[in-house]
Amino acid sequence: MNGCTDGFDWSSYFQKNFQEMTPDEIAKVLKRLEKKYTEKYGKQFTVTATPAKENTLFGYGLDISKCIGCRECVYACVRENNISRDVQIHYIRVIRMQKGESDLESGDHYYESVKVPEDGFYYLPVTCMQCDNPPCVKVCPVNAMWQEPDGVVAIDYDWCIGCRDCMAACPYRAIKFNWTGPAIPEEELNTDTHYLSNRPRIRGIVEKCHGCLHRTRKGLYPACAEACPTGAWKFGNLLDENSQIRRALDRFRAFKLKNELNTDPKCFYFFSAG
Repeated sequence: MNGCTDGFDWSSYFQKNFQEMTPDEIAKVLKRLEKKYTEKYGKQFTVTATPAKENTLFGYGLDISKCIGCRECVYACVRENNISRDVQIHYIRVIRMQKGESDLESGDHYYESVKVPEDGFYYLPVTCMQCDNPPCVKVCPVNAMWQEPDGVVAIDYDWCIGCRDCMAACPYRAIKFNWTGPAIPEEELNTDTHYLSNRPRIRGIVEKCHGCLHRTRKGLYPACAEACPTGAWKFGNLLDENSQIRRALDRFRAFKLKNELNTDPKCFYFFSAG
């Protein structure tokens, strides 16, 4: 269990790994967390554990020709997922790339352009690839990370020990370490949470994109796709030929980042124009 807690909680300390809990045990944990967060933040929280739907495999797509580098997806993700503003964490990085370049490390990860898009550049959002062969899962020494049936690589925040082996293993730099408790303005707290997604995290653990499970398992789009002003983000069930992501993949030739590493990402990139 994680030792860097914001106030010692014996119930949390003796809690089982989420994968090993019975439905009754999960229900008790959810009730305890709702009470804990409601008392701590002074707002009524709901914490669910909605399971994956059958015959569902979530995937992302990114139409590079439509991305304008505005970072609306970045900040929508921050707002939706109770991500700390101080120290600020981003699950999505938008890389500013010079046209003709394909090496991610040659791009500008922290560009401060006043006006986007810019001539001579394209923009490449990068987040957790929700890999089918995730190296982060393989190296976690306490099984705090695993792949859910709908393809999302999940984290049990109460089992993470903060060793950061997963960060070193991830070739996409998608996993972040929470150096502090979540610093979130009171008026911006999202009280609609899921155990495996956007519930408030404790200090000293890792976190990353979780596919907005509290939204997507209800049939909604993730925050990034909903906020994108140009429709560059695509999302849906890869097993459903009528889903948004499948329609895009069936129409355009797509590629995966660092596919040679055999991580088998479920985030696809393509150009619909130009």
